Amino acid sequence: MEQFIIDHAERYKRLVAAFKPSATNTKGPASTVASPEIVVSARVRPMLEDEISRGFPVGIHLRRNTQTIDVHALKQPVRGLPTITVDQVYGPDAATANIYDSLVKPLVPWAWGGGVGTLFAYGQTGSGKTYTVSALEKHVAETLMDGSLEGERRISISIIELAGQTAYDLLNSRKQISILEDSLGTTQMAGALEHQVTDKETLLAYIEAAASLRRTAPTLKNDSSSRSHAICRLRFEDPDRPSADDDGLLYLIDLAGSEAARDKTEHDASRMKEAREINTSLSVLKDCIRGRALADADSFAGRPNKKPAYIPFRQSTLTKTLKHVFDPTSARRCKTVVVACVNPCLADIGASKNTLRYAELLRAVIPKTKAAEYNPAVPTTWNNEQLCEWIKTNSGTPPISPSLLAPTETGPQLLRLPVPAFLTRCLKTPGVSPEQAQAFQVKFWKLHVDSMAQRGKPADDSKPSAGGFGSESGGGVVLQTKSRMELLDSSADPEPGAGGVPFKERIRPGMVVSWRSAAGEYKALEVGGKSYAMVMCPVHAVGARVRDMRGVVVNNSTKEEAVQEGESEGYLCAMVMPSLLPGSFGISLWRQVVVRVEEMEAEVLMEWDEATRYYYMTV
Repeated sequence: MEQFIIDHAERYKRLVAAFKPSATNTKGPASTVASPEIVVSARVRPMLEDEISRGFPVGIHLRRNTQTIDVHALKQPVRGLPTITVDQVYGPDAATANIYDSLVKPLVPWAWGGGVGTLFAYGQTGSGKTYTVSALEKHVAETLMDGSLEGERRISISIIELAGQTAYDLLNSRKQISILEDSLGTTQMAGALEHQVTDKETLLAYIEAAASLRRTAPTLKNDSSSRSHAICRLRFEDPDRPSADDDGLLYLIDLAGSEAARDKTEHDASRMKEAREINTSLSVLKDCIRGRALADADSFAGRPNKKPAYIPFRQSTLTKTLKHVFDPTSARRCKTVVVACVNPCLADIGASKNTLRYAELLRAVIPKTKAAEYNPAVPTTWNNEQLCEWIKTNSGTPPISPSLLAPTETGPQLLRLPVPAFLTRCLKTPGVSPEQAQAFQVKFWKLHVDSMAQRGKPADDSKPSAGGFGSESGGGVVLQTKSRMELLDSSADPEPGAGGVPFKERIRPGMVVSWRSAAGEYKALEVGGKSYAMVMCPVHAVGARVRDMRGVVVNNSTKEEAVQEGESEGYLCAMVMPSLLPGSFGISLWRQVVVRVEEMEAEVLMEWDEATRYYYMTV
């Protein structure tokens, strides 16, 4: 076949020159757009000197000023149009720095702020995947260490290799590790080491050390082809939120090179099995990337009742390792960039076409939705002005600054913001506590979840909005009244005017407070440097045999004796502990502690959520 191409190269060039392309095919009607959660790109490498010297022509042709690629094969008959469209196209002259600036660089602050960013590079062996990823990793290291990112983070790196169904730690002498799911369904890389880095040189040293241990083998197209998937994971931990379970994650993934049938003619049985495993994992990866993008699009495009896309992430070790990237039930916000690396030589036109078709299938095209009519109870219908008005009215005391939380975002855009970034923006407002920021984020997200059942229903200004008392919207002030029984779904004091009285002067059963033990004996139970407890009764109201969670007798004197000894009043309280769902809490009634008034720092408002059976902080 190669000799046939060389013999007819001049005729092929004349036919390509005579080709008159039609208007760019956008692969869909004008009423559709690409999903904002995934960007699919193609990078065409330059022709190699060996390919040029042997007389092979170029088979991949880029249309100027478009994202369309024409793939011309030398065969008869011709089936289908030779046109493929992706989101971004980079030709042989494009520098890796350009790819980084437009595609990958936005993933860094996204992950830094608590989101999950993922880069995949795939393609035929010898198409430049490892070259591309290695250069992108250097740019990522520069961005992380140049001081341009806001705030401080502890950066940890781990790099593993997936060869078939086996995983190895490339930063621990290539020791075998296990990919397991824990009791909560979270995938863990059991046995993989994490290394903290503080400078660019150390980070790049780890990346280079891992590359030297990666499994390679000679193929027909490449003398040192990567025969495994390499996953570089960077984790960003906010030192101000050490107990958070939503650290930012950035994955840089160099996938194993796929091989066409002509590349495998001299493989033995083991190499054929290896090639099948690689191609199978890439096929499952395609289904997972596209399925997650469609699921996210359905979630924010007003189709909550549509049957969710099936995402087979358990069918491959690769996708199982990255389960939280693909799992549609995950609350983590994910952004994905795919770089399809392509060999332009006509001799490899079949493999190149398959690579580009694969990329085209990854594009999750969704219908354009008309601007929804404003509804004060549906955040996805809010523009920036309406969102800022809601923030100002419903964010508690002191009010969170809308210009700091959502300077330009609309309601849907703020919903896509990672939780840590949301909280960081809230805390920029002077006087706002971490508890208030967390409570407001939960309130905003809960309003979105509750509004899913209201999709398509017109706003009714005669009904109360979800904003609380005296909520103000773009259509005017909506006065709300709640019965006393409705108020008792929250730990807030139901008595009128209670908010103007210092909380230490109105302590009552059911009040939740943040506190710190003077002796420090409960430090192990603190959440972010604080403990939370629900007041049950004064210590002098309990029997003489009652003991706290440490076994210490609670009431060993009368109230009068305690006052004479200079002791402040104490209350028997139940510990309030974090629960399974992010931001949720449970009342641990049998973990009882005595909290003195001077140990109490602030009142914390909790609200019961009937759907999840958990308590959440509120404002």
